[in-house]
Amino acid sequence: MTRSISILMLLLMAACGDGDKKGPPGASPTAGAAPAEVDVMTVELASATITQDLPGRLQAVRSAQVRARVEGVVEKRLFAEGTNVAAGTPLFRIDARTFQAQNAAAEADLAAAKAAFDRYRPLLEIKAVSQQEFDAAQARVKQTEAALSKAKLDLENAVPSAPISGRIGRALVTEGALVGKGDATHLVTIEQIDPMRVEFTQSYSDLLRLQQAVKAGKQKRADTARVELVLEDGSLYPEKGRLQFTDLAVDPSSGAVILRAEFPNPRHDLLPGTFVRIRFPQSQLDNAIRVPQRAVQGGALGQMVMTVDVEGKVTPRPIKTSAMSGADFIVIDGLKAGDQVIVNGLQKAKPGGVVKPIPWTAGQPQIATSPAASKP
Repeated sequence: MTRSISILMLLLMAACGDGDKKGPPGASPTAGAAPAEVDVMTVELASATITQDLPGRLQAVRSAQVRARVEGVVEKRLFAEGTNVAAGTPLFRIDARTFQAQNAAAEADLAAAKAAFDRYRPLLEIKAVSQQEFDAAQARVKQTEAALSKAKLDLENAVPSAPISGRIGRALVTEGALVGKGDATHLVTIEQIDPMRVEFTQSYSDLLRLQQAVKAGKQKRADTARVELVLEDGSLYPEKGRLQFTDLAVDPSSGAVILRAEFPNPRHDLLPGTFVRIRFPQSQLDNAIRVPQRAVQGGALGQMVMTVDVEGKVTPRPIKTSAMSGADFIVIDGLKAGDQVIVNGLQKAKPGGVVKPIPWTAGQPQIATSPAASKP
């Protein structure tokens, strides 16, 4: 009994000792933990190109529909679907027996007409035939030559060939199909996809505001000859494009101006019909502040960023943005040169908390996902 009481007292004393080590009530168990690391950028004043992402669809720079020019039954397809073909490559073979017979008959008619004409020449000199008969014989030669030319053309068209070089699609007819009966049957389509063309539109009101800003000296006109292409997944196509065409009139139905650009497509990564966005440079701005889009948070009260002071303390900062420069916002109010803005790790940055800032550079992979930024 005495031994049991002694053991119980020892356990109570140990429990009291543990309680003393826990410290005062309400103390955080992680108070001594190292601050979380976040990527920060230091705000700088620099020139920036104001851009606008405009929607468009990719088109082949050249497209040719191969059609049957003669009537007949398709005997064989001579190409592999989905491959590259050169101009002049035979694509189909249509039953040509009728055209071969017509060609042979036209050759025989021409030979007979020429023989008759050759006989009439000396006879005309001795007045054995009239000038009218001689002219008729000469006209007969020309008629048979024209008939032979058509027969040869029909014979050539019995083997339709590629009018342009490019990527050939799927065959629209099969062996045994009757083509050219009453109309020029569509056989297959060939598209030249290097380079690739894209047509897009720009609002005339935006264009007018830009012109007014340039005239007022607030902005400088940018070089619009070079444009960028943003793919459906948001990634940037590595090849730069060139602006080829700007319409001189405004579409009355949409109030927009049509533009056209071309992009190199050596690896055939771009395909016709794909929805894309054209990153179109509009103007140049001096002493601008750019902030990555993922650093900006949007809410009911507007846009804001998280800043870090010299002591590592996190402070929310309301900002105002005006336009885009590529994937960055241009900030017109709320930031100044030297401010440190959190770019990655926003979910670990709580207002009033302390973090460890790590310098961030453009193109650096994200270490965390930030809330979606949206303009109010």
